[in-house]
Amino acid sequence: MVEVLNTWDRPPGLSGLWPVDKVVLPYYAAATVAILWFWNRLPEPAWLLAWHLAAIALAIWAIRATGRASWIFRHWYPLPYVAWCYREMAVLMPSLRGWRADAELAHLDYRVWGVHPTVWLERIYTPILTEYLQIVYTLFVPAVLFIACLLWWRARYADFRFYAFLIALGFLVSYVGYVLVPARGPRFFLRNLQTADLRGLWVTRVLQLTLDRLESKAWDCFPSGHTELTILAWWGSRLISKRLFWIYFAYTLSIISATVYLRYHYTIDLLAGAAVAGLLVLIAPPLYRILGKGAA
Repeated sequence: MVEVLNTWDRPPGLSGLWPVDKVVLPYYAAATVAILWFWNRLPEPAWLLAWHLAAIALAIWAIRATGRASWIFRHWYPLPYVAWCYREMAVLMPSLRGWRADAELAHLDYRVWGVHPTVWLERIYTPILTEYLQIVYTLFVPAVLFIACLLWWRARYADFRFYAFLIALGFLVSYVGYVLVPARGPRFFLRNLQTADLRGLWVTRVLQLTLDRLESKAWDCFPSGHTELTILAWWGSRLISKRLFWIYFAYTLSIISATVYLRYHYTIDLLAGAAVAGLLVLIAPPLYRILGKGAA
């Protein structure tokens, strides 16, 4: 278990990088190299490059600075930085990869089940179930961040740093998967096979439209980030209480079901997401200790 500190830590100097810094900053550096490499194929590459360089410079400033503002920034900056990485995937993916893996993923699903799961599930569709699962799916990011907020509110800053490292690592690993296996999901690829629309009760349509605006251009299927990160949040919830751990267990089962029921993912995506989460649960603690040597 990560040691719990209840005091304001002064940020270390440049040589005292925290483990999360050693995950986020190299990712940004790699993305910067990708922008330079694919410069002529990207829309507005100068703007993308400027943003990456400014983000890296700001993080380095916070690492070198002292005081409460920089201390708070160092704990929370992975949130907007990782969120931006997701948003820019829609810009980078068409240039980084010239093919899509939907056909292969759908074929793997069909070979395992003998049907396309998202199509087969039409037989159990009900408005109330659709409403429930759409709400569960939409609460993904708040559910992951809720653990961090609780740790922060309880002044468990060392545990917060470990959880931030785990979640940032989980998101960034999933982004690498999106590059290696670009796919948009069955809601697009298998749309012509679906015979029934997903209809809820009150808020389903609004939530669908909101997510479509946020995710419709993303290539974010393999592995399933919803599965991976929810499992990591479930595992992290044990830092708070046993009761919350079991609440998150129930939520995890619900969101895994929602990803297929709502046609966002192939089942092979779920298996990959769960496998990545299991691997990170095993390697994150020792990796955190290794990367944390010399850091305050």
